[in-house]
Amino acid sequence: MKEYLQTKGRIFDIQRYSIHDGKGIRTIVFLKGCVLRCRWCCNPESQEFGIQQMRQANGTVKTVGEDTNVEKVMATVVKDRDYYRRSGGGLTLSGGESLCQPEFARDLLHAAYDEGFSTALESMACADYQRIDALLPWLDEYLMDIKHTNGAKHKEFTGVDNALMLENARRVAASGQCTLIIRTPVIPTFNDTPEEIRSIAEFAAKLPGVKQMHLLPYHKLGYDKYIGLGRPYPMGDLQTPPPERIVEFKHIVESTGLTCVIGG
Repeated sequence: MKEYLQTKGRIFDIQRYSIHDGKGIRTIVFLKGCVLRCRWCCNPESQEFGIQQMRQANGTVKTVGEDTNVEKVMATVVKDRDYYRRSGGGLTLSGGESLCQPEFARDLLHAAYDEGFSTALESMACADYQRIDALLPWLDEYLMDIKHTNGAKHKEFTGVDNALMLENARRVAASGQCTLIIRTPVIPTFNDTPEEIRSIAEFAAKLPGVKQMHLLPYHKLGYDKYIGLGRPYPMGDLQTPPPERIVEFKHIVESTGLTCVIGG
């Protein structure tokens, strides 16, 4: 028995047959816990590490959070082995911030890597670099959020300054150990100006080996979750940016030499 298969962790969902969040057809494992409190977070149930109760639209109550281990998670992941082989897909870790459970994240990636599956991590890189470095040997794609280049504004909207995240982006890029893709949620009142998008794109374009940036338009798909958790929705009635504005931002990103994908 491989010891890492017994590493324990806490998840709140497993989503199969995803065609986003990494190449090919993927299984996304959502880990509990996050150090940020982004106002627009579409997975508010991910923020707390603790197990929660969330009321559904039909009035039933759902338990959010499950204690498990790598072996049990992989029993689900391997079910789609044939799809991964045909599409080049595999396992993606998401959250929350997976680096809040560094050993669990590392060993899930290790297990998937040993199975020959593509591995990807969605993360804000908000952790000591040692946590990131420990999982890079098992990681193919790092889908890293860079939300803003201004530390004060980043802290105002997420609760955390961005200096550590920007430095970790530089270090991951310099390591050359995985494909690094920068992702930016486009959020009204936060970063939805040409100047702000250009600043992020110029930062990304200077990172060694980074060739691609994703723009993720703001949406309100998490609204019902806030209500179910008994929390107010922080973004109020702000609407999704119009498509033509996102296309404008795409052109700005591409002017820095990066390939730009809308939606990831």
